[in-house]
Amino acid sequence: MTGESRPGGEAVLLRSPDGGMRLDYFLAQELGQGRAHARQLILDGLVQIGGEPALRPAAVVPRDLDIRVAPRAKTASPVPLASPRVLYDDRFLVVVEKPAGVVVHPAPGHHGPTLVDALGRIGGAWSSRGGDERPGIVHRLDKGTSGLLALARTDQAHESLARQLRERTMGREYWALVSGGFTEERGRVDAAVGRDAKRPGRMAVTAEGRASSTEFYVTERLPEHTALRLRLLSGRTHQIRVHLAYIGRPIVGDGLYSTHAASATRPALHAAMLHLRHPESGAEMVFCSPLPADLQQLRDQLGGVGAVVWPWQELEDAVW
Repeated sequence: MTGESRPGGEAVLLRSPDGGMRLDYFLAQELGQGRAHARQLILDGLVQIGGEPALRPAAVVPRDLDIRVAPRAKTASPVPLASPRVLYDDRFLVVVEKPAGVVVHPAPGHHGPTLVDALGRIGGAWSSRGGDERPGIVHRLDKGTSGLLALARTDQAHESLARQLRERTMGREYWALVSGGFTEERGRVDAAVGRDAKRPGRMAVTAEGRASSTEFYVTERLPEHTALRLRLLSGRTHQIRVHLAYIGRPIVGDGLYSTHAASATRPALHAAMLHLRHPESGAEMVFCSPLPADLQQLRDQLGGVGAVVWPWQELEDAVW
């Protein structure tokens, strides 16, 4: 091996083993930085085998070929994040609003500040179930998506919230603004979502993916766009963005999954409602997050009229 595996350094050159080893395991062993790190390098398109891009972390490494791991581009010094808005906080559970543009936790493809960095300013203990890099983190939102996140202060709370996610008893609903119109008032997209074999870093509807379902409800019809309320019935990476692009109604401003001219600086997607049971008491809790100013302004520019009304507000007031 030559070079060092660090951002902005030299490329790492490796010689493939005798064969039979998974690529992510091989890189983790050679680079000494863990399989998650190796996997992200592959998905970010930074790994080549014999001069060709490596597309799958699970690919078996062929014999006697050069493997090149490209360095990451250097980034500017990070700007500290402001503390997220806290909607609820006790000894077990914290609910916050994540601003758009903020990554939830450290990852190989991101070297700037994260939501985790801001948790210290909230204070108190956090669950250790996610490891040192993900204290308290039970679920996540994409960098460009704003809205609600539940955080765990204890390991027991983490296990409870994670179970609610697995069993689909934690309700998560989103507001989105998409290109085009709908003849129906509601619908459902059932399409398996998995990694895009042709474009690392993207997801796609693919036969090799995992079963995924998203319900949608039309809340507002604009001249050339539609506002939707979306309910996750599964929790795949980029699920809403992939499903809406798949049916030809991509989210406004989503440069990764849309070929339409961007009308926004980020995807017009907001995690607007979170419904869960308190991990200690079992009490039913509903949280609502109003539309951020940038999305409100975008909606108004595209023909929206009046205020956005959340269908869950009455339930939120009644439950906690």
